[in-house]
Amino acid sequence: MASLGLEDKVILVTGGSRGIGAAIVNLLEDMGAKVAYTCRNPSESQNGKLAIEADVTDLAAMEAAAQKVEDKLGPVYGVVANAGTNKDNFYTKLTPEDWDAVSNVNLKGVNHTIKPLISGMYERGEGSIVCTSSISGERGNVAQTNYAATKAAIIGLVKSLSREAARYGVRANAVAPGFIDTDMTIALPDKVKDKIIAEIPFRRFGKPEDVAWAVAFLLSPVASNYVTGEVLRVNGAHHT
Repeated sequence: MASLGLEDKVILVTGGSRGIGAAIVNLLEDMGAKVAYTCRNPSESQNGKLAIEADVTDLAAMEAAAQKVEDKLGPVYGVVANAGTNKDNFYTKLTPEDWDAVSNVNLKGVNHTIKPLISGMYERGEGSIVCTSSISGERGNVAQTNYAATKAAIIGLVKSLSREAARYGVRANAVAPGFIDTDMTIALPDKVKDKIIAEIPFRRFGKPEDVAWAVAFLLSPVASNYVTGEVLRVNGAHHT
């Protein structure tokens, strides 16, 4: 399998126990990377992989997780800030708790993931950061104002960070998945799924592996060496 230059690169993936995160972890390991991932429940850990129980909303926990990865695997080259959550409801019905719960994971959690590791990347003069945004962050979605706001903010984060980090040889990009076959979409009513699929030129949801390949490309020091500040859409032309 093509490695994309990721052999022996140490990469931390948050939310790597299932769905898109698990697909990213598996693909990167197949490419020869040294992968660690965070999960909130130890029972969700994948056997044989470096799973770290850590909550992205807790900065101290993420600092400890970063240190554990570097102690066990070596200096971190890549960060995939993938952990996310949703609390969908119409805007007038969203509670402050719903808003904060999504913001704490999807936005604060990204900051808590990157912050403990980026100084080391700067010092070593290399690194790649990939954050998971969403089609909702680009075009909006009904009953997802809280979720869409955080995913739009991620785009602003990587575009700004890419300008700061480039002088140190560090890149920052985002992937923006459309509707992917995960626990989040499985929970949708069939009528809603059918309506969404009718809007997608491929007439299907994407697979977690589709997003994983996009992430691997953005991490690659070979394939995307001059790519930074970009948003790579993986949505089957649902939004272009």
